[in-house]
Formats: sequence, C-alpha cells, structure tokens
Amino acid sequence: MRIVLSIIFLIFLVALSVCMVIAMRSKKAIGKYVACMICGIIPPIAGNLILMLTTNYTVAMVGFYIYFLGMDTTIYSILTFSHYYCELKPNKLIRKAAYILVILDAIQYALNPFTRFTFSARSTMVDGFKYYVLVPYFGQTLHRLVVYGIFLAVIIIFVYKCIKTPKIYAEKYWIILFAMLISGILETYDIFSNAELDFSMMAFGAFGLLVFYFALYYRPMKLLDKMLSGMASEMPDALFFFDKTGKCVWTNEPGRMLLGGARNDYDSVKDNLTFLFGDIDFNETGWSKKLTLGTGDETQYTRLEMRSVNDEYGKNTGSYLSVRDITEEQREMEREIYRSTHDSLTDLYTKEYLYECIEKRLKNDKKTDYMIGYMEISNYKVINDVFGKRFGDFTVSKTADFIREGARGKSLAGRLSEDSFGILIDKEDFFGKPVEEKISTFKVSDKDLEHRVIIHYGIYDIAEGEDIDVPLFFDSARLATTRIADPYQTQLVYYDDKMRNEIIHDQLISNQLQDAIATKQIRPFLQPIVDEKGLLAGAEALVRWIHPEEGLMPPGKFIPVFERSGQIVDVDKHMWRSACEILKDWQERGFKQFISVNISPKDFYFLDVAEELKNLVEEYKIDPKQLRIEITETVMMDEAEERFKVIEDLRRYGFIIEMDDFGSGFSSLNLLKDMPVDVLKIDMQFLRDSERNLKAGFIIKNIIRMSDDLGIDTLTEGVETAAQFEKLYDMGCKLYQGYYFSKPVPVEDFEKQWFD
Repeated sequence: MRIVLSIIFLIFLVALSVCMVIAMRSKKAIGKYVACMICGIIPPIAGNLILMLTTNYTVAMVGFYIYFLGMDTTIYSILTFSHYYCELKPNKLIRKAAYILVILDAIQYALNPFTRFTFSARSTMVDGFKYYVLVPYFGQTLHRLVVYGIFLAVIIIFVYKCIKTPKIYAEKYWIILFAMLISGILETYDIFSNAELDFSMMAFGAFGLLVFYFALYYRPMKLLDKMLSGMASEMPDALFFFDKTGKCVWTNEPGRMLLGGARNDYDSVKDNLTFLFGDIDFNETGWSKKLTLGTGDETQYTRLEMRSVNDEYGKNTGSYLSVRDITEEQREMEREIYRSTHDSLTDLYTKEYLYECIEKRLKNDKKTDYMIGYMEISNYKVINDVFGKRFGDFTVSKTADFIREGARGKSLAGRLSEDSFGILIDKEDFFGKPVEEKISTFKVSDKDLEHRVIIHYGIYDIAEGEDIDVPLFFDSARLATTRIADPYQTQLVYYDDKMRNEIIHDQLISNQLQDAIATKQIRPFLQPIVDEKGLLAGAEALVRWIHPEEGLMPPGKFIPVFERSGQIVDVDKHMWRSACEILKDWQERGFKQFISVNISPKDFYFLDVAEELKNLVEEYKIDPKQLRIEITETVMMDEAEERFKVIEDLRRYGFIIEMDDFGSGFSSLNLLKDMPVDVLKIDMQFLRDSERNLKAGFIIKNIIRMSDDLGIDTLTEGVETAAQFEKLYDMGCKLYQGYYFSKPVPVEDFEKQWFD
C-alpha cells in the first residue's frame, strides 16, 4: 500500500507542478492566485511522500515539518484564492489575523526541536517496513485550531457564494466546496482514527487539480446553452434549424410569425420558405444572398444566410437558415450614400462626387462635346455681412435651384464651395448670350427682402481628345472669372488661348516682383493734393513699375496680378516704407506735407497692419499724421468689426484715415455712419454723372455738407477741368486731386514742381 500511495503522491506532485507553471503563465488575472494555491498544496503532499518512503527518523521528522508547515501555507493560500475566486472584497482584518496565526504556528514548529512542544514521532511497521507515525503534543492542538479555523472561514465564504449566486452560475462554487469538504473530512478522519497512512493528501491533490480546471478553463455549458437558446429565441432574425437529414427541427418566434404557422408545424417550413423567397438551396451551407421584393415605396429587402452547425469536435450536426429584414438598413445606407454625395444645403452633388461623375461621363461618352462651367456668387460675402447668414444660405439654395432649372439633357451640377458651383454642360444645349442675359437679371426674394445676385460664370471648352483632368478643367474655368474687371457686374467669360497667355504673363510678372522691389523698379509716383487755394497740402503715393524691357508699365497690368496672387502685400509694404523715406527727407528739409498710402484687403489677412505702420513711423521718426492711410469700402466688407478695431487703433496712434472711392460701391453710407474716418475721398465717377444729372449734383453737395456736420473733411479725386474744380469749390469741398493739377510723377519731378 505504501508503494501505491507513494506512486499516487508522486503523480499528484508532477501534475500539480505542471498546473502551477501553466497557471503562472496564464494571462487571466486569477492565474497568479491559482499558482500560489497549488504551490501551497505541494509541500504537504511532498512531506507525506517522504514519510511513505523513509525508514530514517531524522528524514521522517523533516517530512513532518514539511507537511505541517505546508498545511499552513496551503490553508492561507486557499483563503486568498477564495476571496478572488468568489469575487469578494478582501477583508483585511481576517487576512491579517490569519497571517499572524500562520506565522505563530510556523514559529512553534521552528522551536519544536528544542521544546518538544508540538510533536514527536515513533516507529511502527507497515507492509513489513519501518514507518514513523505522529505523536502529537499540545502545540499540535493549536496547529489544528489554526488550520481548521481558517478552513472554516473558507467554507463559509463558499457557502455564502453558493447561496447568493443564481443556481445556473453556482455550479463552479459547489464543486470546489464539495472537494474542500471531502478533503477536510478525510483529514479529520485521518487525525481521529489514528490511521498509520494519510489518505487525505489524495483529496488535497484532487482539490488542487479541480481548482486549476474550474478557475482557468471551466465554462458552464448549461448556462451557455440556456443563454444561446434564449438569444436565438429573442433575436429579431427568423431562424430555422435543420438536422443532418435536412428536416426542420426548431424555429424561433420571428420564424413562426414569418411563415404564419403553428408552433410545432415544421413539416411545411421548406415549402413555405420556397414560396416566399423562391428557390433556396437547403443542402449547401456557407452562402448568403440579398433579395429585393416589391417595387417603389413598397420595396422590401431581405438577407438569407445558410450556415452549418458543428459540435465541439467539429462534426456537423445540422444547419440553420437566418432570414433578416434589412429594409431599414438598406434605406439608411441609401440615405447615407446620398448624404455623402449630395450637398446638404443645395441638394446638388458634392465637389468630390461631381468630379467623379464628370470623369466617368467623359470616359464613357466620347461622342458628346462638353464644356465645364464654374459659377460663383461674387457678392456672397456682402450678402452675408449685410443681410445675415440665414439669407446668405437662402441665396445659395435659390442659386442652386436656378442652376437646376437651367440644366438640360446631360448636364451635371454640384456645389464646389460655400459660394461656387460646378457644371458639366452639353455644348449643344449651351447658348452664351441668353445664359448671360438670364444670370444678369437673377434675383432672390424672401418675403419683403429682395436682392440681386451677382454671378461670375467661367466656361472652359473641353477640346476633343484632351486628357481628362477634371480639377484642371475647373481651375481653368475659375481662372477665367478672375479676369473679370468689375466685381459688381454679372459676366460670362471663356477660358481661351488669349487668357492662357495672359495667365502665363501673370506668372512671369509674379516671379519678377522681389527683384523689382530690390532694384527699385517698383517705386512711388506722387500726385499732388491741393486745398481750396490751389496750395499743396500733400500727395498720394501711387505705385509704378519701370520695367527694364517694357518700360513704364501701367498699374492695371500688374496690380490685378499681385492682388490675385496675394503679392500685393509685398508691394504695399514697399510703398509704405518708400513713403516714410520720402517723408523723412521732407521733414529734414522743412516740408510738412503729408503722403497718403493705400491698404489692400489682403494686407489684413497676412499682416498686423497697425503694428507694421506704427513700427515704420517709429523707425523713421516721423509724425503719424504725415503718413495718411487710404482704405476702400471693399476693405471693410469682410470681418468688418475686427477691421474697425484696427482702423480705430491707427487713429488713436495719430494716423489720418481716408475712405477712398466713396460712392463707387454698395454700402458706403451704411459704412460711413460706423467707420472711424477723417477724410472722405469722393469718387470722380459720381462727379461726372453730376455734370449731366442735377440729382447727382444735389447728392454730392449734401454728402459734402453731411461730412462737414460729421467733422469729416472731403477730398475729390479725378478733378480734370477748371469747371469741375469751381463747382466743387462752390459745394464746399476742402481738398482736390486730379490731372487738372498734375498727373502722378516721379518724386524728383514732384519736388521740382512744388518745392523749388
């Protein structure tokens, strides 16, 4: 018997050691607790194995020590494991008390060789061999109280968990509780029966293996079966299960409702499914198909899937068919596709989808001649600022409707940006003159509010055999609109060879700018500004380019180029600095006249305008009043509130602010009441009208009077005749500028004319 038990104990030791290593390597959080508990079980079994095999007293005593100290570690590790396994919050007081008791018990065993307080051993004969059995003393009773006390605490934990846990989940707790009770009962029997051989260690070994399995690998199959069965019953999909012979054996409630049959009427399932969905291959699995039933608004979409069912060993046990109504999913997908390809405000194609559709059309339709149209609402920002975002969106929406109404045949249209649209046009359906007339009269009305929409329409004619590059086509059509001189007039323009050459010329001009500034090819010309007596009050600095090849280049040939490219900022900075250099020279020579310089709209985007101008007057140590700042009303169209702050900051610093081209735009009077300006420059176009129109003259006269009342000086530019000068003088104008006094001239000529 000793040999048999020894072999059994050895097997348990090997098995438990392997399990301990596996538990330590487990990625599950409970793995370390399982490993510690198994590590605690191994010493008592090892101690018993030593007792089984030895006939030596000293070795037997070592076996007893290993056994009893091992029981301490075992019971403490079981307590720790129990808290985690049963998902209880560890009680620090209990664990601390148990730890202290275990340490004290270990101490008494450590002192036993000297005190003989705990136990000793005596020899006996078992199976013809000497075998040492325990002789317990009072300390052994204390040891048993510690072990049984902790063991009782563990039993209470598991009993509590078994009672509180739903029956379907409690299986894993009951089994471990049962194994612990068997181990405890055998250990108790071994103690009180004075049996020579300890059989209880087999129960402890089995307990360790059970814990290893249930903690790391156990899955409650009954629970899973019930959960899966419940899930299948509650699923919205209609499910039909078939056995290996193809006979329907079960269907859930949605399946019965789909077929309208009785609860156990499975014989007619296949026929009913075939009637509803046509031919279905019930013999093959692993397929899926989508069916469309009905038409129009009554269209229903259904997905059928046939899958095999295998057991835990991978053997086929049958199959199931799932039937899902995907009508809402399909419609939502169609809505999502529509939302991704159509602009939410206008319902036109998005830019990306328009490009995709145009490219596909041009590739597949070689017989039709097409053109690309780029349509832009030129005054969109003005509409937004003056009438508000809601009316701006309303304008965009109505413009889209206007485009839709005009689209014919094979046309495609989309929204490219907040204020621009793209159109693919069949050349046979396009008639330039009628289209231009139609867009020139386009207005939008919302209740009492009506506003004319200024549209710039660029056309690019796609040449036969030309490589398809949709973005390039639209860039070309857009570039055509940038050549429109008057931003306040609706116009239709074509991108052609002449325009292409102009764009190439623009690029050449742009590339030469920095060198032109460095070599002072670009320089200020001065045009005098005089008072009522004809005396010089100051001058306006106007940019001129003395080109080494083209000579004196007209501003209209390069200023628009730089405005489009954004390089106007570099030109303006150069002109500001040049004006400061001139003023510094005049100041040193005793001249106190001012020079006016221009600020372009783009300066506000790329510069801190106020800081730039302040730094210049400080650098050259000139009076800010000598460097006057000219702004146009178009500068204030965008981000008016922020730009008002910049202008007010400049005025506080000492700069004189002039509003240029007053009367040439849409909302000068509206801006005038809010804008902090010191001088009003009246547009000469208004004056030319006044020569033929008494009403215009009356308006001019009242503008001058109104300016006086507001404390604003008036300056009329573009004065060309003595009659104009006299009429303006009679109206009360303070300052004058124009060819009647002098054209813009180089600084040297200006000084000779006015200072010598």
